Amino acid sequence: MSMKSICVYCGSRSGADPAFAEQATALGRGIAQEGWRLVYGAGDVGLMGVVARAAQAAGADTFGVIPEHLLKWEVGKTDLTRFIVTETMHERKKVMLMNADAIVVMPGGAGSLDEFFEVLTWRQLGLHAKPILLMNVAGYWDPLQGLLDHVVQQGFADESLLGFVQSEASADAVLAALRRAFS
Repeated sequence: MSMKSICVYCGSRSGADPAFAEQATALGRGIAQEGWRLVYGAGDVGLMGVVARAAQAAGADTFGVIPEHLLKWEVGKTDLTRFIVTETMHERKKVMLMNADAIVVMPGGAGSLDEFFEVLTWRQLGLHAKPILLMNVAGYWDPLQGLLDHVVQQGFADESLLGFVQSEASADAVLAALRRAFS
């Protein structure tokens, strides 16, 4: 059986709640303990750096993808198992998704939302069937889940949209959900 790869979208900042970084550490370590590969945005700042360093410290294979224009801003983490520099953000997102078996969206900002909505839209259109998990640490994604409910209630998406996203409150719960998805 081939190694499973987990695409993690998350903030290039650490956020206001220390629980975000604690859970990023737990997720990175858990990915390694499961024998999975981390696929992420190749930054060494914020939650991106936290999850990558934790995964590396625990022995995980790491696959980072960063666009040329963010190399300095996100401090490209060049000591990864595999480090890819793309020309555009769109190319970055495509390479990350195509090299992953599942997607985990940790707390983050506009970039994480952009990545989430792209993979959700692609799932809705049948372009992939990969699990999408929101790591809803301290209820961070509650407003997003409310928005998705609102979109469905207002008739702009079928209720099936809600079934494409699973929400879990912690790294342990996300890892358990991924184990179930892969079994």
